[in-house]
Amino acid sequence: MKLKLTIAYDGTAYEGWQVQQTGTGVQEKVETALAKLFPSQPRLHSASRTDTGVHALGMVAHFEVPAGELRMTTRKLALALNAWLPADIRVVSAAHAPGAFHARFDAVGKQYRYFVWNHNAMNPLLRHRAWQVTRPLDLKAMRAAAPLFVGRHDFKSFAGSRNYEMKSTVRTVKRCDIKKSGPQLTFLIEGDGFLYKMCRGIVGTLVQIGLGKFPADEVRRMLARKDRRVAGTTAPAHGLVLWKVFYKKSAVRSQ
Repeated sequence: MKLKLTIAYDGTAYEGWQVQQTGTGVQEKVETALAKLFPSQPRLHSASRTDTGVHALGMVAHFEVPAGELRMTTRKLALALNAWLPADIRVVSAAHAPGAFHARFDAVGKQYRYFVWNHNAMNPLLRHRAWQVTRPLDLKAMRAAAPLFVGRHDFKSFAGSRNYEMKSTVRTVKRCDIKKSGPQLTFLIEGDGFLYKMCRGIVGTLVQIGLGKFPADEVRRMLARKDRRVAGTTAPAHGLVLWKVFYKKSAVRSQ
């Protein structure tokens, strides 16, 4: 029997999603809770891997258990898991999934949101949720640059380096918008997939455009160069939230 979980967490205290050799990942905490309920001690398979300090409202993961082990409704399963989880991790929902469903390989897109607090006094309620930028930002320049990321591009200039060679650094960004509400800026980035630290590289570059370090149309040259050194800074992890994972309806409809 396959089950799908939607999980929210504050990533402040964790070394990212994955089980870690040193430090604690969110996955470890959820698997420990699952082991309290299921003798088979199921492993989780997630839609994504978030980095140290990154948050999530819509992480999706699946696990499998022998049919006889599930002795409660999916609503009660979510409640039971939350009873074993720390307050900074919550199972938002649980559902039956088709036998062929895979949280990672069936995902057709993801939406991330990044929060910036553009004020010389930080909102203390957002200190673990937003990047404080004290200097005034040119919103018009940033909004001129943001659409240049939309489309199918090689995003090597905006990704962090890995200790292995990626098969491809080409991704499709479907949306890159900036919303403003008082001092808070929300960057909405949606795409079919993301490279390591890619969202944070995009946001860091947009902020530096807003500070006047680069002209808006410089994004075109940055993309063409395929060199991380030519683009802007990497925004801090704590402002980033995995907001939602998208699936085709047929992929998540239970049999």
